[in-house]
Amino acid sequence: MSAESKSAETRSLETQGPEARPANPPRTLVATENLTKYFPVRTGLFARKTELLRAVDGVSLRVRRGETMGLVGESGCGKSTLGRLILRLIEPTYGRVVYDGREIGRYSASEMRPLRRKMQIIFQDPYSSLNPRMTVHDIVAEAIRIHKLASSRADETSMVVDLLKKVGLRSDVLRRYPHEFSGGQRQRIGIARALAVQPEFIVCDEPISALDVSIQAQIINLLAELQEELGLSYLFISHDLRVVEHVSHRVSVMYLGKIVEQGASEGLYENPLHPYTNALLAAVPDPDPAKKRLRIVLEGDVPSPTAPPAGCSFHPRCPRILRGTCDKEVPPLAEIEPGSGHRVACFNPHGVSPGSLRAPMEGRGEQDATDASDATDATDLREATDATNGADREATA
Repeated sequence: MSAESKSAETRSLETQGPEARPANPPRTLVATENLTKYFPVRTGLFARKTELLRAVDGVSLRVRRGETMGLVGESGCGKSTLGRLILRLIEPTYGRVVYDGREIGRYSASEMRPLRRKMQIIFQDPYSSLNPRMTVHDIVAEAIRIHKLASSRADETSMVVDLLKKVGLRSDVLRRYPHEFSGGQRQRIGIARALAVQPEFIVCDEPISALDVSIQAQIINLLAELQEELGLSYLFISHDLRVVEHVSHRVSVMYLGKIVEQGASEGLYENPLHPYTNALLAAVPDPDPAKKRLRIVLEGDVPSPTAPPAGCSFHPRCPRILRGTCDKEVPPLAEIEPGSGHRVACFNPHGVSPGSLRAPMEGRGEQDATDASDATDATDLREATDATNGADREATA
């Protein structure tokens, strides 16, 4: 679909936000606007009361062609639900999904079928995502048959063999069943199945979390090679922040159904601004035993998605809370420095003491080194933030 034929509304969605771009940036392939999913949940005596579980709450993001967008957050924050909403495996409560310039939210099943070729998913569990009664040939060839991509049975088998070679499996596995393979081999079969219909966009829903570390490295390298060879775009969902840093061009951090920070991978990891992002990164083990790192321990539990707190959803656990602001107002996902592309949903991203703020949104980029004077290492933003807020933390080796 040409750029000229796109509606003004779609063009506005694709270009929202003053994000820094090269002279000829890759075109946006997938974009969401205010995407939301509420699930009704019955509670109370005899399940007579119905509450809404806010699984995904107003998420706007985009994935460019050939790009990997990393999506991180703790369990239950809505990452997998967001991936399924983008693919329309489940229907949103409201919000928009735009694929290659076309809003697909109102597409019928027959209209979605051609797009299913372009949008695929690699599931988290390689043990339950493959039909145990089907051979490897039938698992990979199923989508080829549905979309009529092969002219004959021999052509179909040839396509399956080529796909298996791409993911590092030999042709002699065609007549074997899933239970005859290891976890890493099963995940390779799942990847071959996703590639069978020549997709442009793949949701990788924690594709390595059920695998051994050595196998994880193989799968990550395979996905990177396929992206380079085929020009694929990924939404890479994972708990492992180091893996996300390694594979992603940009990263979005999700908490309680919302995006709380978003930016280029290098910038977000070197300069995390949201206190939740800081806590996630502080929990990542460091391979250097001589290096001391600051551990940030968040107090309290994650609020229930059926009864989220007023204001910022993170404020009950936040060491930087500004009373009267964070507990009453919802912070927008906004750039700290215009043109940086680094967005954060926080009224106090630099850990400024409440008394020094003239207004909740003033001076967000004006924090100077004196605010971190009590930190043990003023060059370490996370240590500076911790010392400024006076939170109790433990230094571990």
